Amino acid sequence: MPTRAAAQAKLVDEVKLGALAHDVTFLGRHLENGVDVNIEMLFTPPEILRFIGSPRPHLGADINTSGNTSDGYFGLTWGIMVIQSLFGAGDGVFLNGSLGRAIHNGHIDTAPPGRKRLGSRILFRESAELGYQINPAVNVSAILDHISNANLGTRNAGITSAGARFGVKF
Repeated sequence: MPTRAAAQAKLVDEVKLGALAHDVTFLGRHLENGVDVNIEMLFTPPEILRFIGSPRPHLGADINTSGNTSDGYFGLTWGIMVIQSLFGAGDGVFLNGSLGRAIHNGHIDTAPPGRKRLGSRILFRESAELGYQINPAVNVSAILDHISNANLGTRNAGITSAGARFGVKF
């Protein structure tokens, strides 16, 4: 078991890679299409965030393979293991939730047919993830993420994406 000092010295905690259906109809109207390649890096929680539950800072991107809206994002991810040792030692079911900001390359106030008007270049991003920790280093999960300006802009189409990810912890 690593010491607390060794754990704090580790900068990157986990990397995730996945594929998401772009602009699903869960929280809005489907307009854009394609598949997003999702990549995310989660960092070891800094001691200063302990007072809000030690979330892991994250940095990621959703890259649309059809030339529609792509985004880069950052924020904080909170996680909890809801079932431990489901089938053996070191496995379990987890829930993650995140809040943060995103910057996108899509349209703001005007857009051609088939594209969303997102109202602002910088948006809010939130996500929910349900996963299975196969062992202490490997996990698979389903994710739902949403970007929008929370009705702070003149337009607020928002984009919700859903898919699956594979994670590796260090």
